[in-house]
Amino acid sequence: EKAVNLKKDLAEMQEWMTQAEEEYLEKDFEYKSPEELENAVEEMKRAKEDVLQKEVRVKILKDNIKMLAAKVPSSGQDLATELNIVLENYQLLCNRIRGKCHTLEEVWSCWIELLQYLDLETAWLNNLEERVQMTENLPDKLDSVNDGLESLESVLRHPADNRTQIRELGQTLIDGGILDDIISEKLEAFNARYEELSHLAVSRQIALEQQLQTMRETDHMLQVLQENLVELDRQLTSYLTDRVDAFQMPQEAQ
Repeated sequence: EKAVNLKKDLAEMQEWMTQAEEEYLEKDFEYKSPEELENAVEEMKRAKEDVLQKEVRVKILKDNIKMLAAKVPSSGQDLATELNIVLENYQLLCNRIRGKCHTLEEVWSCWIELLQYLDLETAWLNNLEERVQMTENLPDKLDSVNDGLESLESVLRHPADNRTQIRELGQTLIDGGILDDIISEKLEAFNARYEELSHLAVSRQIALEQQLQTMRETDHMLQVLQENLVELDRQLTSYLTDRVDAFQMPQEAQ
């Protein structure tokens, strides 16, 4: 009777594993929204816990069959053969569910990481847009234009590492058919705004550099003229002090 009960337990265990495999491993999943992906991750976590909890039952079966084999070798031998098959199938099921759970967790982590990089770069784009707008109505002063240019250039010196991460993470998920529509839309919008603002900022930078160069040249010319006027004033004052007649002075002094 004990052998019959153990044989029945082995059959039930095998049936449960077949059902678990069909439910967790053979079902096709389509992850078209973050909610679907997150639900799949949670489901696989529960599946992993459920499968691992059966380890106690498997161990009890194994111990009982060993005890029966020690007492009734003939019955125990047949059950031991069936037990080995169940043990092999159980270990395979555990490994496969662990693997799928790990894969889904990695995919979810990849999605979260992509969102974090997009948030960082969006914040940078907002800052860049603000700096460009700040340089549109600068006072016509050398210091103001110079400060505006330096402020804009400091934002433009932003490293490209985050954008590389966004491209690689997005492509990895899209290649796997994970959230491909949502990610494609996000990347398209981000790249379009990045290209637009980058070109606008660079154009503004060039314009400010040219304006600054013109102002510096004008400032230099005014400085030279001022120095010449000071020298001329000094000479004229000297002539007047010495009561020199105008017709006796050089032509330029006259």
